[in-house]
Amino acid sequence: MSSTPNNPLQRLFNNLSRVIYGKNEVLLYTLTTLLCRGHLLIEDVPGLGKTTLAKSLARSLDMTFNRIQCTPDLMPSDITGINVYNSEEHRFHFLPGPVFTDILLADEINRATPRTQSALLEAMAERSVSLDREIHALSDHFMVIATQNPVESAGTYPLPEAQLDRFFMRTGLGYPAQDEEIRILTQQPHQQALAELQPVISPDQLQQYRVRADQIRMDNSLYAYITDLVRATRAHPSVRLGSSPRGSLSLAAASKAYAFLTCKGFVTPDIIQKLVEPVLGHRLIFNDAHLYQTDGRVQFFRDLIAQVAVPDHAETAA
Repeated sequence: MSSTPNNPLQRLFNNLSRVIYGKNEVLLYTLTTLLCRGHLLIEDVPGLGKTTLAKSLARSLDMTFNRIQCTPDLMPSDITGINVYNSEEHRFHFLPGPVFTDILLADEINRATPRTQSALLEAMAERSVSLDREIHALSDHFMVIATQNPVESAGTYPLPEAQLDRFFMRTGLGYPAQDEEIRILTQQPHQQALAELQPVISPDQLQQYRVRADQIRMDNSLYAYITDLVRATRAHPSVRLGSSPRGSLSLAAASKAYAFLTCKGFVTPDIIQKLVEPVLGHRLIFNDAHLYQTDGRVQFFRDLIAQVAVPDHAETAA
């Protein structure tokens, strides 16, 4: 991030850092997803601050926030809303569900049934909800932050490939370092710090930054590098289903946004390499079970990056 304190994006980053300690990389991934109008999947155990991250993002942006706790008995209408009959007017009125918000936290998304997951998929993909032949548009800033616990599998419904591919990035907060955990214990409680957060960037400013991020320069050789990396996932013997072209588009967009956030004038190969795993990792279906574990997946992408040649004439420094 920029060292200029008056930069609104820097102030946004600082706001999030007030309640999420020592997770700068995760915050950058979150802001990258935000700039690219994507949805974020956070895969981690409970109690690490996933809900706090979503709430602090909404407060910092002065946006609306809703949370749904996904359970097997959650119905699609519990997310999207229902038509309610008004006996006085003799007609139905649409009662919006929690999906009609700016930032939606879908907690433990893999505990919802496939039918309910598909309702959320439509909202994520189309940014709208269709009910009784009527289409209801969602917020222009609609963003889903979904969580799932990688440890507990009983009573869960694995997300289908189509829904996983709709998530722009996947990341995890991880346990805090010891000094950060001590800070959590000794400083003001997260809820108090969260309540004190003030908006630091307007929706209009956010839109301007999205345009500027998309205008970051990327050499044609790096577009070819991205396609080489994505195509390598399709040919790898450990992969049953590689990334689709949507993965290529997402990796290119994420690289530009990350370069913009880190104050670089153009995309470099190291930025692409850094983002390959969080952008592509959840889009692959592996043959080997150990590759679904974090350590195995990280090593897989290290090996993949080592096998794909980096363009000789790509820009390497800002």
